[in-house]
Amino acid sequence: MDGVELQILWSNMIGIVSEQARALQRIAFSPIVREAGDLANGLFDADARMVAQAVTGTPGHINSLAAAARNLLAHTDVTELKPGDVLITNDPWMSAGHFFDITVLSPIFRGDRLIGYAGSTIHHTDIGGYGIGSGARDIHEEGLWIPVTKLYEAGKPNETLFSIIKRNVRTPDALLGDLGAQVSSGMIASERLNALCDRYGLDDISELSDEIIKRSESAMREAISKLPHGTYHGASTFDVPGGQTITLKTAVTVDPNAGEITIDFEGSSGPSGSGINVVPAYTHAYATFAVRSTLNPDLPNNAGSLAPIKLKLPEECIVNAKYPSPVNARHVVGMYVPFPILKALSEVVPDRVVAEGSGAVWTIQIQGRDANGRPFTSSMFNYSGGMGARAEKPGLSAICYPTGVAAVPVEVLEASYPIAFTCKELERGSGGTGRQPGGDGQRIGYRMRTSHPWLLNTIPSRLKNPPEGLAGGGDGAPGRFEINGKPVLDTRKMEMQPDDEVFMVTPGGGGFGA
Repeated sequence: MDGVELQILWSNMIGIVSEQARALQRIAFSPIVREAGDLANGLFDADARMVAQAVTGTPGHINSLAAAARNLLAHTDVTELKPGDVLITNDPWMSAGHFFDITVLSPIFRGDRLIGYAGSTIHHTDIGGYGIGSGARDIHEEGLWIPVTKLYEAGKPNETLFSIIKRNVRTPDALLGDLGAQVSSGMIASERLNALCDRYGLDDISELSDEIIKRSESAMREAISKLPHGTYHGASTFDVPGGQTITLKTAVTVDPNAGEITIDFEGSSGPSGSGINVVPAYTHAYATFAVRSTLNPDLPNNAGSLAPIKLKLPEECIVNAKYPSPVNARHVVGMYVPFPILKALSEVVPDRVVAEGSGAVWTIQIQGRDANGRPFTSSMFNYSGGMGARAEKPGLSAICYPTGVAAVPVEVLEASYPIAFTCKELERGSGGTGRQPGGDGQRIGYRMRTSHPWLLNTIPSRLKNPPEGLAGGGDGAPGRFEINGKPVLDTRKMEMQPDDEVFMVTPGGGGFGA
């Protein structure tokens, strides 16, 4: 395909999937989607290969969505799909790793011919069960499990499924509103892709997707081929709710002749009894993000560029969750997956990696009744710490690395829920020292504007084990979590009183260089 023609068509594809994501954010009910961008949108060809992703989204969602499309269609008779059909699931092992992330896949037809799919995954406000915390003892305590099924069939809603969802969640209006946003964004992608085909005289996108994926894979293999052959090791240790210490170990093998990288997690911590276990698709998502962002960050993120990165996961391992392990707080471990990989890659490309950062965002969910007795359940909202320093630049402060979600503004949260913030500011000097200092964490305090007891789910990490510096850089400061001025380690769902005040200080990032 001619290079100029390909660039024009590629720009159109990115425009389509980015418009799909913007529509989803505009229509969504929940602040976690609308404000924070905790979502993924992808455009797939007829073979369910991800061709393009939106510029908005998180690695955990986007790269899991790439696998989710294949998984959904493996449980679907594709020959029976019709215009107006919409597939849905929140199966943790098929999509993004916990029940809150619902994946919607909309077939795109050109006339009566299937030419592709529009997919989206977003974090929903509530899915019943325990909530976003790590306190459930198995997956069946964690909420509503939606198997692969049709949310819409030939344009008509599956009323039975909608009724089941309504009766199993605390905030059905918000969840159904966000589902509607996902369906609408898929319709927009379908219209725009057909318009692209009309504009350039295409019967389908098969030739275009073949060219994009082939070139992306070739460029990724070329980037790997420039690295020295060998196996490089990294490890990262951190603490999670309840004081449990987790270690992730990686052996990163570079094979420049094949243009492949294999990441082996042998030696990592075993499965957990709390809901911090990580399914393979989510582990793969953050592992590939670490390699892709280090070696060739400007390359399109699609089936081609992801193909040369392989994983080996031990059977009994916290990042290879098996049924019926609880997984609702899987991000608490999953967001640390890049760090041991980056440490291993620092032996090969020391100028392209970053030091350890605060890791997993500190997620908060509040439930209760407001001063008028009306029930509320917040969507998860996040607070981030400092990013690790880079070889030539300081780490960024209060940034959600590696997830990439934005912070929901205090004003939006206070307008949406009966919450009042008492402070929100940078924790100056919490980043590690070094030639390049780590980013600072932040301090946040809040209480609820209610006369009723309320429930708190929160998942802090790195209260004991600080982010390590790299190449002689100093460690960042560990975090703090307090209720009414007293430190708390066990943060499983807690009943709080109206006057209780929560205070948090997120960790600072590690420094780079002596």
